[in-house]
Amino acid sequence: MAVAVARDTALAARLQPVTVPDGNGWLGQARREALARLRAMGLPVKRDEYWRYTDPASLNAPEAGAASVFDAGDEPPAFGAIDRLKIVFVDGVFDAAASDDLTLAGVEIERLALAGTADIHWAHGLYGVLEARGQSPVARPFAALNTACATDGALIRVTGKAARPIALVYVHASETSDAILHHCIKLEAGADLTILESGPAAARFTKVMEVEVGPGARFHHIRVQGRDHERRAATHIFARLAAHALFKSFTLTANGRLTRNEAVMELAGPDARAHIAGAAVGDGDFHHDDTVFVTHAAERCESRQVFKKVLKNGAVGVFQGKILVKPGAQKTDGYQISQSLLLDEDSQFLAKPELEIYADDVKCSHGSTSGAIDDTALFYLQSRGIPRATAQALLVLAFLAEAIGEVEDEAIAEDIRGRLEGWLARHGTRGAA
Repeated sequence: MAVAVARDTALAARLQPVTVPDGNGWLGQARREALARLRAMGLPVKRDEYWRYTDPASLNAPEAGAASVFDAGDEPPAFGAIDRLKIVFVDGVFDAAASDDLTLAGVEIERLALAGTADIHWAHGLYGVLEARGQSPVARPFAALNTACATDGALIRVTGKAARPIALVYVHASETSDAILHHCIKLEAGADLTILESGPAAARFTKVMEVEVGPGARFHHIRVQGRDHERRAATHIFARLAAHALFKSFTLTANGRLTRNEAVMELAGPDARAHIAGAAVGDGDFHHDDTVFVTHAAERCESRQVFKKVLKNGAVGVFQGKILVKPGAQKTDGYQISQSLLLDEDSQFLAKPELEIYADDVKCSHGSTSGAIDDTALFYLQSRGIPRATAQALLVLAFLAEAIGEVEDEAIAEDIRGRLEGWLARHGTRGAA
């Protein structure tokens, strides 16, 4: 009873300064249904099972805490060398001047703020739908809050092979910004799309991305969460895969006071494949939480979860990953690995891997390890004339390689490796930054 009261109290406080958008039509109805879901569950508290490793207090707070705007100096923007179509949001508000023309062959791109006024829209069957499905068996209150309150985002429908990636660029401009964005992406049968996400977005950022991957379609998602260290974020990806569909997502997180990335995958058609990977590097008051739930609901599906974290000076990494194999989902191939490299004795890695299997012809495995840099390997490299700092950096990059290997585009993977090398150069691999 006390926990339920605490959840309701947190929700009342969080909603007090918020104006929940009203309106009629399909979008207004979806928002009202999300608000009803949210009121039924309340906001999370530290005693909730899936929040016991991550304190949600700063996400529950009525106002976003101040976060200094980071000056990247001469560092090039993420994916700056990639030919891409840019959609820019500044503190959660669409910036038309900074964005490219939203015209791309085989792709329809609209803003949620404008599409919501239409009586009929393809997003009616997607906005809030996958989020609602993802609320069971684990409640995800911040996702429901997002669906209820989001006023903007990108609606992307793909009917063919997109000629170039679409980049969602998030700019943090105000020290007290509190941004909420909701994206819907629908790939029709045989379509192909790459989404790039980058930037810190806001002092506090709440984002939902719902992705419907049609039969035989291919969706690639690569995200870089930026260097504004004081930012806080709660992000969600909900995806449903049809037969023979492919979903691949990779996230690089460098710094950030609090980041919680949730991914909820449903492999609904036979021979679907879902790969979710991440590499996180943190120094000091850094808390990074990956929470993943993959449901195998059809035959011969494959899922991979590959998460690596490098932590130093008291940084904290969390991984909560589950594979659920439903009855009848025979020939399932599920793989899950979560590992941390602790560069001192003050950092922590907290892991909760889970398997729940109701089919008898499956191949599922999970593993989780923590450790320090291998002194033997370090000695070997130094004995070959490699300076100690360079040897340490090489071993860290080798540790992260399996996760980065999930990125198929070599130009994008090279951009990610370059950013990791920059982080290591700025922070070193042992001792204080």
